[in-house]
Amino acid sequence: MKRDAQITAGEIYHVYNRGVDKRKIFMDDNDHLRFIHDLFEFNDEDKTLNNGFRFNSSAIATGQQYLKQRKLLVEILAFALMPNHYHMLLKPCDDTGASRFLKKVNGGYAQYFNKKYGRSGTLFESKFKAIRLENDAHFIHMPYYIHANPLDIISSEWREGRLKNHLDALKFLKNYRWSSFPDYIGEKNFPSVTQRDFLLKISGGTQEYKNNFINWLRSMQLNSVSGLTLEN
Repeated sequence: MKRDAQITAGEIYHVYNRGVDKRKIFMDDNDHLRFIHDLFEFNDEDKTLNNGFRFNSSAIATGQQYLKQRKLLVEILAFALMPNHYHMLLKPCDDTGASRFLKKVNGGYAQYFNKKYGRSGTLFESKFKAIRLENDAHFIHMPYYIHANPLDIISSEWREGRLKNHLDALKFLKNYRWSSFPDYIGEKNFPSVTQRDFLLKISGGTQEYKNNFINWLRSMQLNSVSGLTLEN
């Protein structure tokens, strides 16, 4: 695990992991749904209610069928799933919360993936990588960076500030289901998975988050998250 300090409760961390040998870890929509389901299901001090191959996908949209009160291991502030990796912004609820949560998520998803595709062995290249956000610029810009990552699927030019149509980029991200971005701009997607109050308070609400995100794409301040991106 790459980190600048021991993970501690109350701090915010950019967490990243990818498939071993950079292999794809999401092959179809059901794989994405399963992983997002696991983000919700495994974020609990108690044992998992359902770790089988089958699951009810409506759970990750509403969480209404869960009658008991969950005790969260982490606050999931933001996430984005890419074909061969994932990004999360996590705030651990105790000093071991992030490690316990990610162990359950990575292990549970790997078990599902290997069973489905008839493979064995390690799915992820590492336990996980994490680095702590330290200043206001990190808090402001890192969520935008995470939510912009799916643009790599249609054009990596956003990383150099060379997007030709920012509204088309926004439309793509709004319709990209495998991210918390739609929920941040008021489009109900998987609202039960993330805890958004903190970042929305900083940004001024859903409409301001959308406006600020577009401005961020136009100004392309990747230098504000330099050293926090973890992909290499």
